[in-house]
Amino acid sequence: MTETPSATRRPWLVLGVFCAGFFMALLDGTIVNIAVPTLISDIGASYHQMLWVLDAYLLVFTVLLITTGRLGDIFGYRRLFLIGTTLFTVASALCGLADSGGWLLAARVLQAVGTALLFPQVISTILTIFPPELRGRAFGVFGAVAGLAPVAGPIVGGFILAHLGWSWIFFINIPIGVITIILTLVHAPPMRSGGSHRLDPIGVALATGGLTGIVFGLVEGERYGWGPIAPVIFAGIVLLVLFVLWESRGKSEPFIPMALFAARGFSVGNGIGFLFYAGMMAIPLVMVLYLQTARGHTPLETGLILLPGAVLTALTSARSGRLSDRFGGRYILMAGLATLALGLIVLAVTTGPHSTAWSVLPGLMIIGLGNGATYAPLQQVTMDGVSPRLAGAASGVANTVRQIGSVVGLAVLGALLSARLNATLQNDAVRQAARLPEHLRDAFTTAISDGARRSSPPSPPAGLSPAEAALFQRLGDEAFATSFASAMHTTLLATAAVLLAATASCALLAKRRKDDPTVSKSKSQN
Repeated sequence: MTETPSATRRPWLVLGVFCAGFFMALLDGTIVNIAVPTLISDIGASYHQMLWVLDAYLLVFTVLLITTGRLGDIFGYRRLFLIGTTLFTVASALCGLADSGGWLLAARVLQAVGTALLFPQVISTILTIFPPELRGRAFGVFGAVAGLAPVAGPIVGGFILAHLGWSWIFFINIPIGVITIILTLVHAPPMRSGGSHRLDPIGVALATGGLTGIVFGLVEGERYGWGPIAPVIFAGIVLLVLFVLWESRGKSEPFIPMALFAARGFSVGNGIGFLFYAGMMAIPLVMVLYLQTARGHTPLETGLILLPGAVLTALTSARSGRLSDRFGGRYILMAGLATLALGLIVLAVTTGPHSTAWSVLPGLMIIGLGNGATYAPLQQVTMDGVSPRLAGAASGVANTVRQIGSVVGLAVLGALLSARLNATLQNDAVRQAARLPEHLRDAFTTAISDGARRSSPPSPPAGLSPAEAALFQRLGDEAFATSFASAMHTTLLATAAVLLAATASCALLAKRRKDDPTVSKSKSQN
């Protein structure tokens, strides 16, 4: 069945139902982070297992997106969304029942498979059921969810941990998932791209293997050392090159139709999306570390500080979608990216080792505005000109490129933050150690080095008097806060440079023609 925009009488209701499932899955990507210490103590999981609980979710989700997007073209978007939501809901129940680190890890992998199945179908559905003049607004709703869910995770997680226990971080997905499944069955029509499609098993194997090598290497490189991991990344690149050669043979049904990249918007939009996600994913990491480890806020307080910016993102996304429909996404996207860079610069100027939450808010609010002005037009300019027949393939490719961008950003900017922290902390350690009694100075510099590796302030050794322990702790906290603020400023400015490069790349996008019929339709509706 080929679904056309007119075949769905209530497209906004369908989008709302799909976004509920999307929000649930996206929320779970960050809600677990706050429960790591509790899970280590309650189910006896090792620290290494918990790192894999976080990393495996990202790895499996990223690697499968191209395949699951294409499966949507073949079997229908509603069907894949239902399968993904059902699998995610069942996996959430298994996570909540876990009594060991291995059980939790296996259930999280199933959750990631469910997320990968449902995620691309949201964008494919927008391309299928909305006419071009309304897609900007639809992508605005998508962007609002994408901006709010990751920040809401720590807040919801902190509340659940305080009142219900860690299992309910996962159990809360069950009623949401069941309601989403029922509403999808009742209100969403069968949707699939036109024509018949088949899956290329060799293409799937090459793409999956290549992405696995690259993403695994980037995620685990710092933990295992880049030297041993480099061959894994290289092997992944070789497999992707073989994949491109395989896909270029002129087959009637390629796994990724190369015709997608003939459209300037799709090619340039993916490049901009890569840079945007590479920059954006570092911001929550840096700010959470700063607020919790350098300034001593609790996870719940940190989430509440980040919340106003997330709310602005949600509100601005809806409006930017309308503006994109009216004027085209090129200029709205450029303004959003430039505003993001400005917000990062403001953060670098207004924050320091002793800053209050009020000092952080101006930069975060500007970032929230810029973020909201970016998601919807980025989706629009990337998907403009993509045939609904190829919606699943296009969605899978675009989302994979962005997820790889986020992994690259976390790896590169995380390494920059760590390197700058180590360098500045060594100098501050020597300076602060001079204020301690001589017999504590070596222990202080050693504790500082250990704290740098964990990105946390040093702890005083056992056996000190209360006065010595208090002085040791105060000087250690001061050295760490000062050094982290300096390292954070370098990282924020580097991230701003990445986003300015993305802003400049918008000049490569085609201008909206004045005689474009979608412009006149959009203006008449505003």
